[in-house]
Formats: sequence, structure tokens, C-alpha cells
Amino acid sequence: MDIEVLRRAPLFATLGDDVFAALTDELTEVDLSRGSSVFREGDQGDQLYFIVSGKIKLGRTAQDGRENLLAILGPGELFGEMALFDPSPRTATATAVSETRLAALKNENLRALLETRPEVSAQLLQALARRLRRTNESLADLVFSDVPGRVAKALLDLADRFGRPATDGILVAHELTQEELAQLVGASRETVNKALAEFVQRGWLRLEARAVVILDIQRLRQRSR
Repeated sequence: MDIEVLRRAPLFATLGDDVFAALTDELTEVDLSRGSSVFREGDQGDQLYFIVSGKIKLGRTAQDGRENLLAILGPGELFGEMALFDPSPRTATATAVSETRLAALKNENLRALLETRPEVSAQLLQALARRLRRTNESLADLVFSDVPGRVAKALLDLADRFGRPATDGILVAHELTQEELAQLVGASRETVNKALAEFVQRGWLRLEARAVVILDIQRLRQRSR
């Protein structure tokens, strides 16, 4: 397991070495192929997960079969933590977007650590606050932003977390299908494809297989507002 990835994660970054060692001693590895589910909506949860490598998507499915993509998470991020505080069934399905390695921590082990290490509680609450803030921003975008604006903002967010320099811009290997990208911004695939085609025509980005190259990040940032 790549312990250094976890050490840089916000939840662990400020912990002392002894606390970090105590926490990581309880972790178990989970390897997933693309499309494999960690858990499904409605399952009972007894552990949370940290992403060591790869990407995880969190989504929900309506009764009529429509799907909504809640978040795309990458290395250093955690998910499944709600079960620690609320034993209700899982509220989302967690699926690997690519080859992914996770570190799993059973709730009972984390609770035992929280009783003796209050600093872990503070970091976990900060992680929950960040997740809530991101959810609030997504809800506001659905109300106040049009689809092209939401697409631009989603691409910028993916670029911040997964982008890397390319010869002519920023390569964002998001590894999402067009349908998944549409689910992420809460719009139809046709509307999202139209927005992407407009960005390409304006010279702001180039489309590649499960990736984009952002050519003009300033124009894309202006369109996201």
C-alpha cells in the first residue's frame, strides 16, 4: 500500500506519526477493476474507505432508472464515512471508474481510535464539512447555472484534481463516459455534448477518449461563472 498517498491526505496530514501509524495499522487493501462496485445503495455499511490510487464515482439511481452522479473522488479522498455516524443503509453506490486501490477501515476500529485520539475526530469532521460544502455548491449550480456553465465548472474541478500538463494545455483524464459526464452535471447527454462541441469550436478544449485537453483555461473559467 502506498502509505505516502494517505499521509498527504487532508485527514492524515496533520496527525502525529504515532497516531498515523496506529490508524494505518488497522487498514486493509481492496483492489478493484473498472466497473466494480465497493458497495451499493441500500447496503448496510460497516467501514469507510480511502482511495490510494484510481477513481471512484458515487451515484444514485431513481425508481425510473435514471442515474445521478454525485461525485468523482481520487487519491487521498475518503468515502463511506456516513455509516460511522449513522447506521442507516448506504445512500449511494460506489463504483470504480478505473483500476483502483482502496484502504478500508472498519468503523469499530475507527471508533476505538477516536476515543483516545480526539485530533482524529477534528480531521474527520473537517473532511465531512468539505463534502457538505461541495454538495451545497452543486445544488446551487443546478439552480443558478445553465448547462454549459455547469460543464465548464465540472471540467475545471476535474482539472484541479486530476489534470496534468500537456504540450498545448492541461490534460484531464477524467475516464468518464459521455453519459457519466452528463450525470455529473445533472443534464442530458445531448445537452452536454452540445456544450462540449461549442467549447471545441471556440478553441477552449480538445476532446479525447475519456479525457479532454483544456486549451484556454481562462475562457473556460469565465464561462463557469
